[in-house]
Amino acid sequence: MMSKTWLLLTYKVPPEPAKKRIALWRRLKGLGAIYLQSGVCLLPNNDEHIRRLKMIENEIAEMDGESVLLESVALDQAQEDKVVARFKKDRDEDYVEFLDKCQAFEGEIIKETAANHFTYAELEENDLDLKKLQTWLEKIRKLDFYDAALAIESQNRLLACEALLDVYAQKVFESQDENR
Repeated sequence: MMSKTWLLLTYKVPPEPAKKRIALWRRLKGLGAIYLQSGVCLLPNNDEHIRRLKMIENEIAEMDGESVLLESVALDQAQEDKVVARFKKDRDEDYVEFLDKCQAFEGEIIKETAANHFTYAELEENDLDLKKLQTWLEKIRKLDFYDAALAIESQNRLLACEALLDVYAQKVFESQDENR
């Protein structure tokens, strides 16, 4: 079995300005990196990550910082499993937050339905909220390198939100036809 390889970035940047240090951290987390400790992070080894990390290396140098980018492999299967588990844990945290937002979306539709509030304005607002959920899940999935446990549940929940909005939309259309 071929071992997974990762890109290991170690870096040290000046503490000030904090804004730059925080932006760097956000950029790395936005790529899906996991931190092994402060200033040491991992990403799966692929061409896109190599390119992005080389650009980040350049930014670190511009901040008067230091960095080293290495290709890394786990010493044994147990270590590899630990790393993969960390990636999955980070994504599951994202999925939990996503599922909470789905629940809020569903609650909003249920509330509007119970109140017989079937307007185009409300439908448009809920449609926008659904598009945000769709975009958000797409971003999470892009960073889900190792199929986190909550991925399928999140996809199914999004489908349920889409179906719920379809039912609500039909009621809006019916209601608006009655008002003409």
